[in-house]
Amino acid sequence: MTITMLADPQKKTPFLRRPLHMAYAGIFLIFWVYTGLTTPDMANWLLENTLTLSMVIILIAFYNIFRFTDTSYTLIFLFLLLHVYGSQYQYAENPLGEWLKENYNHSRNHYDRFVHFGFGLLLTYPLFEVSAYGLKLRRFLNYLLPVLLILSLGAVYEIVEWIVADVVYKGDEQGMNYLGMQGDIWDAQKDMALALLGAAITTSLALLLGKQKQPESVQA
Repeated sequence: MTITMLADPQKKTPFLRRPLHMAYAGIFLIFWVYTGLTTPDMANWLLENTLTLSMVIILIAFYNIFRFTDTSYTLIFLFLLLHVYGSQYQYAENPLGEWLKENYNHSRNHYDRFVHFGFGLLLTYPLFEVSAYGLKLRRFLNYLLPVLLILSLGAVYEIVEWIVADVVYKGDEQGMNYLGMQGDIWDAQKDMALALLGAAITTSLALLLGKQKQPESVQA
């Protein structure tokens, strides 16, 4: 039976009684295995998926401690799919980005920029739920903290990319390909700016729509 109630991130309904969560987990697992089996560069796929596995482990470990709303799980699911699809190839050689490049006369493969934008756009609201329902901060901080976290995590990711390229790939051509700069010396700054833009858009929508007060349909 479907009922309407206020969104409750801490709702303790068991995983096996949440068909949407089970569907997301199954689809993600199948897609993740598929990208691993079909990737032309296993070393790159493994490196890229350290982020994926870290996020999945955190979600599983905290599932019965802090429960996100279905809205947040949907946003997280979409971001993970975007990232895993990027990991299947080096981001700079992603087929979708190549198609857009060829058909719309882009100067580079923009798939990595798309994912960085998605990082801010899709993960800001889940971070808002952590701030509002988990940390129970004041209203102003509930909106500010997720944006600051997106910007900080984006910066940390760029630093980690640099370390991996320098230490693992010894700064050679493959390391430059891993960074995905594609000749743009401001690539890291633009990636961070796009993540910030995505976070700003989501935060603005949350402010305008008051999503934290909206009822959400859940399965009884």
